[in-house]
Amino acid sequence: MADEEQEQITVRKEKLERIRRLGVEPYPTTCQCTHSLKELREKFAELVKAEREVSVAGRVSTVRSHGKTCFLDLVGGEGRIQVYLRQDNLSDREWELHGLLDIGDIIGVSGTPMVTKTGEETILAKTLIFLTKALRPPPVVKETTDESGKKTLHDAFSDKEARYRQRYLDLMVNPDVRRLFRTRTRIIEEMRSFLDLRGYLEVETPVLQPIYGGASARPFTTYHHALDMNLYLRIADELYLKRLIIGGFNKVYELSKDFRNEGIDRLHYPEFTQLELYEAYSDYNGMMEIFEQLLVHIADTVFATKDFEFDGERFTIQPPFERLSIPEALSGKLGLDVMEASAKDLFSACKRHKLEVEGGWEWEEYFNELVEGLLEPNIKQPTFLVDFPQRLSPLAKPRADDPRLVERFEPFIMGVELGNAFTELNDPVLQRANFTAQESLRAKGDEEAQAMDEDFIVALEYGMPPTGGMGIGVDRLVMVLTDNPQIRETILFPQLRPK
Repeated sequence: MADEEQEQITVRKEKLERIRRLGVEPYPTTCQCTHSLKELREKFAELVKAEREVSVAGRVSTVRSHGKTCFLDLVGGEGRIQVYLRQDNLSDREWELHGLLDIGDIIGVSGTPMVTKTGEETILAKTLIFLTKALRPPPVVKETTDESGKKTLHDAFSDKEARYRQRYLDLMVNPDVRRLFRTRTRIIEEMRSFLDLRGYLEVETPVLQPIYGGASARPFTTYHHALDMNLYLRIADELYLKRLIIGGFNKVYELSKDFRNEGIDRLHYPEFTQLELYEAYSDYNGMMEIFEQLLVHIADTVFATKDFEFDGERFTIQPPFERLSIPEALSGKLGLDVMEASAKDLFSACKRHKLEVEGGWEWEEYFNELVEGLLEPNIKQPTFLVDFPQRLSPLAKPRADDPRLVERFEPFIMGVELGNAFTELNDPVLQRANFTAQESLRAKGDEEAQAMDEDFIVALEYGMPPTGGMGIGVDRLVMVLTDNPQIRETILFPQLRPK
């Protein structure tokens, strides 16, 4: 296969030299187009009626020569058009150029829109110009349609590693992938629109931070030569956004990249996109309402439906979402009060349910394993997991009726966690105590325990109003709404090991 590709590259390079010998620049600086291919198809009928000449450009996807005539297809963006070349319509040099065309070349044509006898919308070309000579052959994906209208792809460019390594080829030949990333952009646009209309201010906070915080994760570390200090890629935006609440911005949000030095699987990726928002004088109940309304808004504006399918199962975005108390649900499954159970009790429960754990872990670690193993996979319809233990939530406010628990929720759909939200802790004394407890875990070897942030404590001492905050994983939300069970499918250029 490599030899065949190299042979094609050699032939294409020879054609490139022949183009230049004709006095044609195969890589000109620009092309004046009257329409994009998508606009052309949308306005085709009126252009035919008006007999208006058009100029378009695109990549050659097929070439079908028949003596003194040639049909080819141009594609680009979300458009496609057939072009009809006739020798008597073109100059001698243009006709000779047409013979040097290959699939993958980018050309411009000017001509008259027409409809062929078979009903195909076509441009009868009067001029032909080279815009880019492609030296490598693209994957050739063929599509056939049977009598019932069912479409079948042949020789699809479907190898996942190849698609991720050469995303440009994936986008070039797989229109469904292009549609996915257009949909991703629409989802992000509607997130912004939803929050902007509700008076939230979009802000930017530091990516390089002297103290990372706002989540339990291991950071990426870098070094700033001018300041002679280590810095960290942020793992969350939370502590800086709450500083803005303290400073007087009552509603803020940030759509940004965050970074966590962790493994890669179908739900985790070290560089991910997150929406974080904070609202003064709100709480986690207010954040639940915002989350529900946001998902309804995206469903209506981007997809025009509230019914979705993910990995073969269906779900509906219809508020109010179910609230599932973690202690109640776990206690019911295990037959013991998990909030009163010891670490040893939870270890035994994990073993009974064949969860992979080790002896000597902290209570919090066993609790997490039980939630992830017994509760989360069974959540199908949109659901809020609530009533998290205080020990797992150092930035959340304890419940007034049971300080062992905090006002926190995580939204789930089809077993996928989509975010995390709190009534934010604004007591600086308790916040310091929580950070100190995290430091103790760090001293025992927990690399994901949160670090003490003295400046954030000082900021809290100036007074932060009651606040609701929420983070939403954009990549995971796109996964669930577009029926893609792998997070890397929703990321344009995912990291891979070097070849």
